[in-house]
Amino acid sequence: MPYSDKTVGVIGAGSFGTAISNLLAYNTNVLLYTRNASIVDAINSQHSHLGVDVSPRVTATNNLEEVAKSCELIFPVIPSDQFRNMMRQLGPHLRPYHMLIHGTKGLDLTDVDQENPSFEDITRDNVHTMSEVILQESAVVRVGCLSGPNLAQEIMDGQPTATVIASKFSEVIKTGRIVLSSKHFHVFGTHDLLGAELAGALKNTIALGSGILKGRGLGKNIQAMLITRGLMEMIYFGNALQASSSAFLGTAGIGDLVATATSKKSRNYSFGFRLGQGESFDAIKASVPELAEGLRTLQITRHLAKCYKLRVPITEMIYRIIFEGFDIERALDYLMTYPYDVDVDFLNLLPNKI
Repeated sequence: MPYSDKTVGVIGAGSFGTAISNLLAYNTNVLLYTRNASIVDAINSQHSHLGVDVSPRVTATNNLEEVAKSCELIFPVIPSDQFRNMMRQLGPHLRPYHMLIHGTKGLDLTDVDQENPSFEDITRDNVHTMSEVILQESAVVRVGCLSGPNLAQEIMDGQPTATVIASKFSEVIKTGRIVLSSKHFHVFGTHDLLGAELAGALKNTIALGSGILKGRGLGKNIQAMLITRGLMEMIYFGNALQASSSAFLGTAGIGDLVATATSKKSRNYSFGFRLGQGESFDAIKASVPELAEGLRTLQITRHLAKCYKLRVPITEMIYRIIFEGFDIERALDYLMTYPYDVDVDFLNLLPNKI
């Protein structure tokens, strides 16, 4: 049966979940889950949410079991700190025939206090990608992730873009292409699931730093330096976690990095921009409906770098600025005088990783 006759599920009615729902509605019916009953009513009665029109082919629900029973293909798109709890609720309703393609760009932590997490002693055993969480919390086998330069506002505005569906299963990539492809949305595929997930999470931390520079009034030269050297640090992290270097040089890596690290439509860039202009962490946090995912990722990766003994000065400085109040000018002086050896040293890693 073609997907035009099926219903695809989306879990999470934030900006990206809403954008994905509208994209899917070009090709199929959509069942969109949100816990908020008022949002369910608004979508179903007014076909509107977050100031944008929602396709009539999108139906909202606050019943996870209904999503599992009605949809074989499901797109979970919720923040990483809520992902495992959601999967524990959804997991009992899932079967091996289900297929999940998540759109969450972050990392999960286990064996830490989630209310007051201590990141000091985390190792790879504590850190999980969202696909790993899906496998751990359900009977689902066929998993994938949606990555790439997917700024939700541009998607909702109907602007053209591309994405990457990553999965070890060709069937997942093929099915994702069928339901998402349109004249505005091109879908690439890769089997490097871990690389795509890590690239999507790690670029958010660099976007925070890029926003700080712009908020400080600095120009494109230093921003370009931060993005390119930040890409190198992303690759170092990826290699330490057993991902290939090549995963970071495509649409899900440098493509997503450039978009997220240069646009005010990016929550991570915007958070950094406001910080660079002098606003306090707490004031920014209190004023935004969706917190920048990169903040949690930055806490995880900064301490994970210590575990792996990685040289990641950009990550270290961004962490100190945001979480320790380190002076931005001092951080810039440190990075400008940091003894980098060569420019594209990460390319030496490529032959052994591709």
